[in-house]
Amino acid sequence: MHRNDFRIRYMNQILFRGIGEEGQDKIAEGRVCIVGCGALGTMVAIGLARAGAGHIRIIDRDFVELKNLHRQVLFDEEDVRKIMPKAAAAEKKLRKANSSIHVEGIVSDLNHLNAEELLKNILVIVDGTDNFETRFLINEFSIKHSIPWIYGAAVGSYGLTLDVLPGESPCLKCIFETSPPPGLLATCDTAGIVPSVTSVIGSIQCVETLKILSGNGAKLNRFITAIDVWEGTFQRIKLVKERHDCPVCDAKVFPLLAGEGISLGVNLCGRNSVQIRSGMHSTTIDLLSLKEKIQRITSVYYNGFLLRMSLEGFEVTVFPDGRAIIGGTDDPVRARSIYSKYIGN
Repeated sequence: MHRNDFRIRYMNQILFRGIGEEGQDKIAEGRVCIVGCGALGTMVAIGLARAGAGHIRIIDRDFVELKNLHRQVLFDEEDVRKIMPKAAAAEKKLRKANSSIHVEGIVSDLNHLNAEELLKNILVIVDGTDNFETRFLINEFSIKHSIPWIYGAAVGSYGLTLDVLPGESPCLKCIFETSPPPGLLATCDTAGIVPSVTSVIGSIQCVETLKILSGNGAKLNRFITAIDVWEGTFQRIKLVKERHDCPVCDAKVFPLLAGEGISLGVNLCGRNSVQIRSGMHSTTIDLLSLKEKIQRITSVYYNGFLLRMSLEGFEVTVFPDGRAIIGGTDDPVRARSIYSKYIGN
């Protein structure tokens, strides 16, 4: 982009004393990875794209559904009709919003096999996920490589966010020693969600990211910020590292990155669906070959990114990286059985 066009486009951001022209130049050189492109992820992504973040990488394992549209601001009805992967749809929309930045949509599930590759050369990681297993994996990567990440969560009318700053703040493992057991936490399907709360939390995540990219680390939030938009309450809880025996940020032990305790079947939040991974090694599926095999027994939809089919009453969506989402069940054993029977081990 020509320098004059650059100044015109971002003039109102440059005029903000906290950023200025030097800060905007740094933002333009910034490299951000957003893991999960749902309600929070889309809000962060569009905010960073319009703010001029130079390189935005989006990793998401899912596809757009009708019930996403009331809060996931990057998607529309055409994405639903085409069963577009969220990462691919987001890449297309963000490039239209700002053609001068580099946007990279990766249709994949972040796990121990690909974390080193997918998160490399990144300055900030932003959490848009819906499960603690992935968040704890991000936390380990963050501590191992000294890369800050911005946690976020929202359900009902309540949301919270915190900055994990390696060497400066407690890590996620310091705050949550283990993942909450299944069924304990409310989900969007059990408690619903007010779109405004994802807008607020996503906006906070976005501005914290911009602070890091623009060189304003001293302004970063050292609190857990919790907001209930329905009740109109706002809380800030000071982050203090009271323990010094954390297995991750003190002992530097990274079991999830080593593949320990990783589940091959993951219930998707509020979906009555299970994601199945192909196994403990990287896998690539030839979707066209699989389509030819499956269409002998049932009709198959293919859009270049995924296959969709109905098998034994379950809605099965298969991705090139070997994953499948089995809709119509929350039983990982049953989902694994369908996967093995029709797709392979």
